[in-house]
Formats: sequence, C-alpha cells, structure tokens
Amino acid sequence: MRAERGVGPRLTQAHAPLTQAIDVLNEFGERESIEIPCERALTVYVDRRELVTLMTLGAHPELLVLGYLLNQRLISAAEEIESITVDWEVGAAAVKTHRGIAEIEARTARRVVTTGCGQGSVFGELLAEIDSIRLPGATLDQARLYEILQAMRQQESTYKSAGSVHGCALFCGGKLSFFVEDVGRHNAVDTIAGWMGLQGAAVRDDPEKVFYTTGRLTSEMVIKAAQMGVPIVISRSGITQMGLDVARRLELCAIGRAINRRFICYSAPQRLRMQPELAGPRLKAA
Repeated sequence: MRAERGVGPRLTQAHAPLTQAIDVLNEFGERESIEIPCERALTVYVDRRELVTLMTLGAHPELLVLGYLLNQRLISAAEEIESITVDWEVGAAAVKTHRGIAEIEARTARRVVTTGCGQGSVFGELLAEIDSIRLPGATLDQARLYEILQAMRQQESTYKSAGSVHGCALFCGGKLSFFVEDVGRHNAVDTIAGWMGLQGAAVRDDPEKVFYTTGRLTSEMVIKAAQMGVPIVISRSGITQMGLDVARRLELCAIGRAINRRFICYSAPQRLRMQPELAGPRLKAA
C-alpha cells in the first residue's frame, strides 16, 4: 500500500469492499440476492502500543483513526502524526507519531463506555472539560435547513442499497463538504474529524459549519461536534437527556426528528431563524 505524501501525516489508502452480496429468503418464500454492509475489526496501535479496536465499515480507515485520536484529545493536531498505515490483511492500523503521546497510559486508563453503536468510548475527563469549548455565534435559517435535508435525501449511500449503517455529513460555506457512512455514528463523526484535521484553516475555522447525522444525539456526539467547532447539529433521530444538557451548556443548536419539512429544535433556538411559512400546512391529529 502506498502512502500519500503532502501536508500532515502520510496516509495509506487501504480500500475494502463496503458491501457483500448474500442470498436470502423473502416473505414469499423466494430466494433473492441482496447487499449487506461489511463490518470489520481495526485494531489501532500507536507507536507500537495497542490502543483500541474499532468495528468499522472501512470506508476511510485512516481518517477514522486520525479523527479518533483528535476527538479523544490524545493529539491536538494532525501534524503530530508522522504516518498512519492500515493493513486489512491483519486488521490493523499502525500510527507513528513524531514525538510520542505524553502520558498515554494514564490518559487512556479511565475509559467511559458509551451507548454508541459499536461501543463508543470517551477517554479521560472530556465531560469535565466541555465548559472550555467556545462555539462561534453562527445562525441557520429554516430555508437553509430544508436545503440540507434535501441534499441528504439525494445523497447516494450504502444505506440506500444495503441499510444498517449510519451516515454523517459536514456542510461548510453552505455546501456539502464531506459525507461518510459507518456501522456506528461515532465512527462516522470521527472520520469527519479526521478529514477536517487535514484541511486548511478555511474549513477548520469556518464559523458556520453544520453537522448532520442519521443517528441520535447522545452526549458524546454533541461533545465531538462541539470539539470540531460546529455550532449547529442536525439529526434524523432524536436526542438523549445528557445530550440535551451538554448542548444547552455549550449553546449548541441541536435539531432533531428532521425529516422532510418537520423538525424539532431542542436547544439554542436563538441560532435558528424561523420561517414557519415554509413548513407547509399543519398536520391535523387523527
């Protein structure tokens, strides 16, 4: 596998099939062939020290690993990494840093297992550190929200062909900048964080970034979005009580149940410029 050279770490491009064809029996007793998502284990080694095993679809494994390290605050910038080498034959990602990760044993000793698909985890004291995060004062109008939802409906995806995956997307400058799917929404947001880590200041410092996810907004998802400097998060699903508490503390606008022209704004409503006339007729109760 060849590594790409350029700004930041050297990355392999370890491609793997995202779906697999299988034969199934349908409700009519007929045999048919369908696609299902692949799921594979990727064990991450940092400077030859085993860190974690991630269950992933494998769409962008190098970005996933980089984003995981960033979101766990084990590194502060992609430039701290010399290379990430992924080898699917052994299911491993070898991360080589320039100067090592200080006190990595102590910093990864306390692990909080979260409710995320594929067992998300939070190292250290991330929950205690959220009050240090300052989000830009961006707003979003209702018309733009509907444009984002329309863009996601039109996005070609593994979910449409095989189901059973979560998708996440980042919108910058009003346009879809990056979209990824994985077996767990935490992996998908980490992959976006990894992609952002390789981009220039125009993306990283964009004050009007909007994050979209098909999964529910748990506390970890909200924290990860905030760490990426995203002030507005949209979900096709809902929000948990702790996710709401964190969003309110950060004044992050969390929008859920966002399907077609319906949505619920859970927090920071001052960031949402309402245009109720665009919502269409109110549905009558049965």
